[in-house]
Amino acid sequence: MTARASRRILGAAFAAGGMLGIAAAFFVSSASFEALAAARAPAGVADELATLKAAFRRPAAVPFPADNPYSEKKRALGAMLFHDTRLSMDGSRSCASCHDRSKGFADGKAQGQGVPGRPLKRHTPTLWNLAWAAPVFWDGRARSLEEQVAGPIESPDEMAQPMASVVERLAADPAMRRAFAEAFPQAPKVDAVNLAKAIATFERTFVSPTTRFDRWIAGEQSALNENEIAGFRLFAGKAGCAKCHSGFAFTDHAFHDIGLPGDDRGRGAVLRLPVAEHAFKTPGLREIGRSAPYMHDGSLATLDDVLNHYQNGVVERPTLSKDLSRPLRLSAGERADLVAFLDTLNSDGEPALPEKIVAGKSGPAAPAAHVSTVSQDDKAFHPRHIALKRGQRLWVVNNDTRTHNIRFPRAGSFLVFCGIHPKMELYVDVGR
Repeated sequence: MTARASRRILGAAFAAGGMLGIAAAFFVSSASFEALAAARAPAGVADELATLKAAFRRPAAVPFPADNPYSEKKRALGAMLFHDTRLSMDGSRSCASCHDRSKGFADGKAQGQGVPGRPLKRHTPTLWNLAWAAPVFWDGRARSLEEQVAGPIESPDEMAQPMASVVERLAADPAMRRAFAEAFPQAPKVDAVNLAKAIATFERTFVSPTTRFDRWIAGEQSALNENEIAGFRLFAGKAGCAKCHSGFAFTDHAFHDIGLPGDDRGRGAVLRLPVAEHAFKTPGLREIGRSAPYMHDGSLATLDDVLNHYQNGVVERPTLSKDLSRPLRLSAGERADLVAFLDTLNSDGEPALPEKIVAGKSGPAAPAAHVSTVSQDDKAFHPRHIALKRGQRLWVVNNDTRTHNIRFPRAGSFLVFCGIHPKMELYVDVGR
């Protein structure tokens, strides 16, 4: 059945007190990245390649939320806190203990290790380019970086310290009190909210450095060789990698079951949605050569192991991602080209953080459209920002075969997002 033949129209009413709390599974489909590029690109190989390049171009600014705008002093405080072992119960670990920049902001181990000294359930995730992320953690249980901060600090398996104790320790330090006051002049105090905002601000500056791939995207034709360019074409085409590893950060920020064995429920446990069982967040691929081992459980030691999994190791089950290329059949030469391309996403030397941050704002880029019908296709709403009158009904037209999980938050302006593909966002302003 075609996507249009299976079209569904779902409506959500806006109650007098605001938007109804609704969680609905939307079933929608998308053309492959290769087909999409071919459809939009003018005729000719050069034009098609230019279209592919544009999809991976570095953004001009780093987005920061309106309630936590960027400042240099906030970044400096966040850096101090990120490396401060007082955040852990016994003073043995800081955020940087597990998130090592030289190891792709991971730790080089299959599973992370907390204060008690026993392995954690999952592999330490990379932190590169989280400014563009939606929910964070492998299962997306924290909606924002600010919300994420308390997770590892208070977890008994990680840093194992109540946030109140962290705040008490830091507030006893005069230098730390001054740093908080300088970073937050409108609310000059050491508390959990400011601590989370400072660390989140620092983490949003983890923008991966320019590599040979970026120079090639920008027009330096000699930056990549023929095999690496062939690998990029495979990545965006036959291999289907770009269906999930898309954009500058090489992630759709979505959650997929890719057929790894194990009983970890992942996103399914967070959403309590059967179709999201065993789904985990797509990791970004920047500095991928430094962040081994791979996957949420750290079970695959090398990139060759990753390719072996996709070609021969996928566990068959109903929840497998619709974006998973099946069957994947690559020759030895194609595999070599693909791995060669991935190497172009690594820095030549020690990856450095940017000295200067060009800060932008997160949220809708376009003004609100006064419409009551929104279409949904290819993990996106069209338009992405609308305005409704109070009590007006919103209709969402779906043209896809993927499963989506749309949630309507309660609050005057609303952000509607998919629990499985969180970058699929719709901004809704409800007037009186």
